[in-house]
This record gives sequence, C-alpha cells and structure tokens, in this order.
Amino acid sequence: MKATLGLGRGGGDKSSELNSHRSVEHEKSLFGTDGVRGVANQEPMTAETALKLGRALAFVTQSASGQSTTRPKILIGKDTRLSGYMLETALSSGICSMGVDVLLVGPMPTPGVAFLTVSMRCDAGAVISASHNPFEDNGIKFFARDGFKLSDEMEIEIERLVEFNASDFRRPSPERIGKAFRIDDALGRYVVFCKNTLPKDMTLGGMQIAVDCANGAAYKAAPLVFEELGAHVTSLGVSPNGTNINKNCGSLHPGQLCDHVRRNGAQVGIALDGDADRVIFVDEKGDEVDGDQIMGLIAMEMMSRSELRKNTLVATVMSNIGLDIAMQEMGGSVVRTPVGDKHVVARMRSGGFSFGGEPSGHLIFLDEATTGDGIIAALQVLRIMVETGKPLSELTARLRMFPQVLRNVEVKQKRDLLEIPELRNVIREGEAKLKHRGRLLIRYSGTQPVCRIMAEGADANELESIVEMVSTAISRNL
Repeated sequence: MKATLGLGRGGGDKSSELNSHRSVEHEKSLFGTDGVRGVANQEPMTAETALKLGRALAFVTQSASGQSTTRPKILIGKDTRLSGYMLETALSSGICSMGVDVLLVGPMPTPGVAFLTVSMRCDAGAVISASHNPFEDNGIKFFARDGFKLSDEMEIEIERLVEFNASDFRRPSPERIGKAFRIDDALGRYVVFCKNTLPKDMTLGGMQIAVDCANGAAYKAAPLVFEELGAHVTSLGVSPNGTNINKNCGSLHPGQLCDHVRRNGAQVGIALDGDADRVIFVDEKGDEVDGDQIMGLIAMEMMSRSELRKNTLVATVMSNIGLDIAMQEMGGSVVRTPVGDKHVVARMRSGGFSFGGEPSGHLIFLDEATTGDGIIAALQVLRIMVETGKPLSELTARLRMFPQVLRNVEVKQKRDLLEIPELRNVIREGEAKLKHRGRLLIRYSGTQPVCRIMAEGADANELESIVEMVSTAISRNL
C-alpha cells in the first residue's frame, strides 16, 4: 500500500486528479466545500448576506432561463435550526426582489429538496442547513434545475454578484416582484419518491427498525417511509425544538441508538444526520457498522444484480483499502476522489458510474437521486436484508477492513502544513514508517476549524503512535 498525504480543504493524494479541484476552490471566499456555512447571525450567515445570496441566485437563474415566458421559481427547504426562520425569510426576500417566485417546503431533507427542485420543474433549489454541525451553525447550499449542486464556476459568479452594490442590479417594476408560496404536499411527494426506489412488490413487513432522525430535517419523512412500507418503527430524535439538532443523537452520536437496539431487540438501527443526506447503521447486536463495510456490501450486491455500472465503486481517499481488495475479489474496482460528496458525484457523472459514497455515510445512487440520501441508502440496505434473510452483522462480516486511526485536531488557522518545518518533518517521518505498508492522509475540514488525520495499515499500535505524533505537532503549530 502506498503512503499518501492529502493537504488542503479537499484532501487527497498527490495525483493530478485529486489536486485539480483546488485552484477553483481557492478562488472562492464565500463558498466552502459544501455551500456557505458559519455561525448563525455572524457573517456570512446573517440575514443581510442571505438576502444578497437570494438576489444573486435569482439573477443567475433568470440569466440561465433566457427568454422564457414563464416566471422563474426557486424552491427553498431547511432543517430544524432556530436560525432557519431568519435565513429562510431573508433568502426568500432577496429572490422575490428580483422578480422570481419562491416555493417554501419547510423542514425537508437535503436530498428531498434536490428531488423536489426537479419534480416541481423549478429553476433552482436552496437548502438552509449546516448538516451535521451543531445548532449554532447554519449554511446555505444551492441546486441547479437538474437537481445537482451548482458548479464551482456558478458559485464564483454568485460570489461576484454578492459583492455588488444593490444599485448594480436592475430591479423589476412593482407589478413584477416575485411571490412566495407554501407547498403543503411536499413531504408526501418525497415520501412516495423514496418508497418507489424499492422493487414494487417488496415490503418491510414485520421488520423491527429503530431510526434516529437527529431532531433534524427527516424527523417526519423517515419514520413515514419505513412505516408505510410495513416496518415496525421506533423513532428517536423526532422532537426538534430549534436547538437540539444533532445534539447527542443522529449519525454523529449513535450511542443512544446502539443502546436502544441492544435493549429492545431491533433488527437494525438507522441514524441520520441533521439534513438526512448521510446515514450510519447499527446491526442487530447494537454495534455501529463501519461505513466502508456498508459501501462494499451495497456495491457487491449491485454487482450481483448487474446494477453496478462498469463494476466500479466510487469512493474517496478516506475509504479503507479493504474496499479495494473486496471489489477486486468480485471482479470489480474502486475509483477514488477527493473528500466530499460533491467530488464523488462529479466523478460518477463523468465516468458513467452508478454508485459511490463516503465512509461518513454519504451514499449516492445516481440512478435514483442526484445527491446523497440517507433514507434511500437505508432502504437499499434493508432490501439486501430482506432478499437474503440474513442479519446485518453477518452480511458485513465478509468485508475485512484494515485498521484505521482517525483524529480531528482543532486549529486556529489553516496554513500549508508542509511550510511549517516541524510538521513537515513529522509528516515525512510518519510516511517513512508506513512506506509500502499503509498510508497517511492529512487534510483540513472544509466546514470546520479542524485538521483531520487518518493513518491506515496493518499495525494498529503503530498507527496510533503516528497519529499522536502528527496531532501533537499540529496542536503546537496551528
């Protein structure tokens, strides 16, 4: 195994493919790796900036629609954060001020917004969410009319427009100002869409399922989907109050779900994050299942049904080398990308692949959806359990993963690691120890003030030692 070093917000190795995205990212100051994100009511997550973002999105939407005789419309969804009310109102106001209508769907999973943007023939979609972050944070990300996230070039154009003075925009006359509409049946549309991703004759009849919705955007949708398919569902994290999203629950904190499965004998536990675009699984023993094992299980089952295009799984540089070995044994292969579901989707589209994801729980089924969808991913795992009649622990046991040690280190600044002598030396020392036997990956988070360190190899004790050495050096210098 090759030792690799991923530097920069996107992560990756030293190949041109993994570094090619950085030059564009560095041109952006407002958008990060997944939209605009920050502490609520502090820049850039203020009502003033949200209004400017809405105005800019409306402007580029009108430009893209050309001379269409119908008024453009943009759909807005959100998660359950308290600040969502403020940002939703401001974003909507900016859009309407440019003569574009707004469709408001309220709390809705991010993948639900992507689906509804296409289903309701909207010109763009917007999600107000900070995903798995605590409630104090919030974010805004956009979808194009095809349901895919905006390109880097489009985000750069929106940033440029945000910097304009208000007088630089040609405002519509009073009778052409946009209107905002509440869409009451949006949830039902998305629930039906999710259910239809299973074979028409399949039910979950009798299955005992525990689902933790993280007090987030899927607190209504997820239980409905599983219940309407016939499962007996116990719901956790379905009492949002504006400040408890992701708090000691959901995919980042699956402990309560593990305890519940052990105590109550559920066949599987499903933990979503705040905007339900990622999912973590708990097996019937109450143990959290490795995300790479889930990816491998799904990919191998899709291969057996001839549904995995080109017999290829798209994964990021963070995925375990065990995935490569398992896929090779099945006659398949793994293609790797920088960290981030946006990069996974881009590679899937360019390569004509059908399934990919990240070990954190972003799982993308491109024949079904345009972005990661925790509910759809859960349904695909449940489908395998139903069709094989086997428990999740047995299904995933055949995928052997190599030891990995992961650690997040808080930083005050994000400097080039190799420009700092001490860091450069310890990184090279760690790589030398793992040469031909593992790999070392170090990258900054694109959404948090954190440096992520991952070491992978055969000797867990050696990995711990290397990660501790690198972590200490980062803490001292950043």
